[in-house]
Amino acid sequence: MEIEDIKNSALLIDGEIFFNQSIKNQNWFNIGGKTKIFFKPKSLKSLIEYLKLYNLRGKIFILGNGSNVLFDDDTYQGTVIKLGKSFSNISLLDNETIIAGAATSQKKVSEFAKDNNISGLEFMSCIPGSIGGGIRMNSGCFKKEFKDILISIQLVDFKGFVRSIPASKINFNYRSIELPKDLIFLSATLKGKKKNSEQISKYMNELNKIKNMAQPTKIKTSGSTFKNPINQTDKKVWELIRASVDNEISYGDAVISKKHANFFVNKKNAKSDDMKSLINFVKKKVKDHTGIKLELEIVVVE
Repeated sequence: MEIEDIKNSALLIDGEIFFNQSIKNQNWFNIGGKTKIFFKPKSLKSLIEYLKLYNLRGKIFILGNGSNVLFDDDTYQGTVIKLGKSFSNISLLDNETIIAGAATSQKKVSEFAKDNNISGLEFMSCIPGSIGGGIRMNSGCFKKEFKDILISIQLVDFKGFVRSIPASKINFNYRSIELPKDLIFLSATLKGKKKNSEQISKYMNELNKIKNMAQPTKIKTSGSTFKNPINQTDKKVWELIRASVDNEISYGDAVISKKHANFFVNKKNAKSDDMKSLINFVKKKVKDHTGIKLELEIVVVE
């Protein structure tokens, strides 16, 4: 992939642009090699300028908070784009509706909703990802998902064309949405219901207490590795893993969390191949033991 013209134009683009940049510290697994180009646009204008200059000559990956991605140890032959502060604004459209930038953390948006007496977004306080990632994954927990609060998405495609899509035009699935991959989400319009902030705060605290009791924290993990196999069994995926796999199994420094079997952990210096080997091993064991084929929830970037 030839990028000399991008190097020559780097100073003209309003944003941070790096070449052969390590991606390891940009994700929660703390795994990965380098990317040919790493770009953080400072504005929508600079993002569009960069997309037109890049002109689809290689792969493009949009990185949010890095909380559910596994990067390969080889160099990513393309550009990783991470939206910066200009895409982190939160504002009220009316007393029940919020517009949140795609780079904003879901936790921050849930706090903003609470402070403005808007209920319905409490579940987001338990999700570490960004708004953009939440849209792409239709993320959720405690029986609520993005589809339940999403009104519309503002986005730009890889060719630099901006548009808006109403949620009513989107097909939502469990942990995915039916939209093309060549879209960069810019912001989301979210709707809740009026409620007293003290009641909202109490509910958020209850949800986070349940989450912290069940899930590991302060470790190198990307959260839920596999999707729950809905319509196949009443059991959660962690139960299937626990029943099928020796919890002590490891590949290098890639291990299974003792607290939650669907959380895979980089104990110290795991490589991408270590984590992939652990993933494939668990998939095979669960299939052999239960007949259920697991699907990844984390995104593998190669």
